[in-house]
Amino acid sequence: MNKKILRLAIPNILSNISVPLLSTVDTALMGHISSVNLGAVGVGSMIFNFLLWNFGFLRMGTTGLTAQAFGEKNINATANVLGRAVLVVFVLSLLLLLFQYPLSELGSFLMNVSGEQRALVNQYFYIRIWATPAALGLYAFFGWFFGVQNAIYPLFLTIVINIVNILSSYFFVYHLGYGIAGVAWGTVLAQYTGLFIAIFLFFFKYKTYQKEISIRLMIQLKDLRRFLQINRDIFIRTLALTFVFGFFYSNSAAESELVLSVNVILLQFLNWMSYGIDGFAYASESLVGKYYGAKNKDLLVTAIQKSFFWGFLSAIFFSAIYLLGGEILLTVFTNQPQIIEIAKTYLIWLAIMPIVGFASYIWDGIYIGLTASKEMRNSMIISLLIFLITYYLTKDTLHNHGLWIALLLFLSSRGLIQYWLFKNTLLAKINRHTHSN
Repeated sequence: MNKKILRLAIPNILSNISVPLLSTVDTALMGHISSVNLGAVGVGSMIFNFLLWNFGFLRMGTTGLTAQAFGEKNINATANVLGRAVLVVFVLSLLLLLFQYPLSELGSFLMNVSGEQRALVNQYFYIRIWATPAALGLYAFFGWFFGVQNAIYPLFLTIVINIVNILSSYFFVYHLGYGIAGVAWGTVLAQYTGLFIAIFLFFFKYKTYQKEISIRLMIQLKDLRRFLQINRDIFIRTLALTFVFGFFYSNSAAESELVLSVNVILLQFLNWMSYGIDGFAYASESLVGKYYGAKNKDLLVTAIQKSFFWGFLSAIFFSAIYLLGGEILLTVFTNQPQIIEIAKTYLIWLAIMPIVGFASYIWDGIYIGLTASKEMRNSMIISLLIFLITYYLTKDTLHNHGLWIALLLFLSSRGLIQYWLFKNTLLAKINRHTHSN
């Protein structure tokens, strides 16, 4: 089981770690042109990050349903999960392209974009929006590949997308002089390159499955309704998660520009922890879904236990890094002495966070594998309320420390609530399912 987890987790971790390269390269390219361009690409990228993040249900829901069908050895059902995901991608892409103007206006309003930067952000947005069909399509294919226990293809695709993005953006910006438009066109080219390769890999490797895809079965009411209900719950769950981090950024800015700078850097520490632990969460999605579909309770429980073991090891690793090397890491992100001195006072929260928060990541993977989307949604909503209550109770006395304590309790409460729901609700569901004929 450890080998199976690592075989799935390591490619996922490598894939996750490569993701920040996109924004890093775009930032570096624009940073050498002007501060206005740098700010515009940062704001534009953040608008798309929030927009696309909320459609992450396409990957998560597809993984859980595919893994269960794969565990049942039901080729027909496995194939048509992908078909339904692609159908939803088509509808969502059409809506995003049709409503691109109000989306752009809303994004600029929420991000307080004005003046010269507004024109640059709009230029970036109206080019990159054409990459959204490819980005959503890749969510569907990534989820399906994870579901059939293939973590190598997503890693390969992520590396190709990053390389194409870096090379094309550099060429468009420095050789063709496209400026911020060059960065946007580089992303569009990279996303469609990735999508076309994903389609090719599917037809090359999974010929048995492609023959089973049927429009009649894709739109079969019972299965389509279940697919949409699961994705609806995950969408609501992701909206709540997006709200937490949007709230965190907004209230950091309300404190002061200095506090915002400190928190932006410290959140990078949290992101890196997420990239590492999420690798094992993705592995649990695939394995738990597979063994649930196969009605093998023993292997399902073993997969859950081993996923927590590896997640805990990762948490200890990140805690040790932040506790012992946090001050050194701060100097990688900034050379401003005042920011470093203030940030040092918050490192204790970053050192505690992996230990109390890793369970929420692993439980997310387990819940996706079990397609327990309703419970996943409810635990997130309750944790969001705990986050808000904690913040408003502490903000006047603890200020920014109160914001970090609220985030700490948000992560830990998610893990505890999901554990309680698993013991009191989902375990009985697993027992019934695995003992049914």
